Amino acid sequence: MATSQDSALIPPPPAEGPSAPGGDRIDPMAMTVAQAAAVLSAVGVGRVTEEMIRRHIAAGAPVTADGRINLVHYAAYLNQRMGKDGQDKDEHGA
Repeated sequence: MATSQDSALIPPPPAEGPSAPGGDRIDPMAMTVAQAAAVLSAVGVGRVTEEMIRRHIAAGAPVTADGRINLVHYAAYLNQRMGKDGQDKDEHGA
């Protein structure tokens, strides 16, 4: 669980708001695979590749009709896949 001390480690957003490279705003409820990979890699969960996300989608991760990712729904999906040791049950044969 995050504490108030943790929030001091999070840099403030740019003055014009969160945006993707090139200036397009990112909607956390409708991210492309590339945006999701970039955001998840940037928040310190380790390196997340587009291929990893595509494997999850192929295995049943929720996406919108146009293939976009709702970050909250994707996080819930990942949480269901994780074992108590924090490892992906499907990818480690558990």
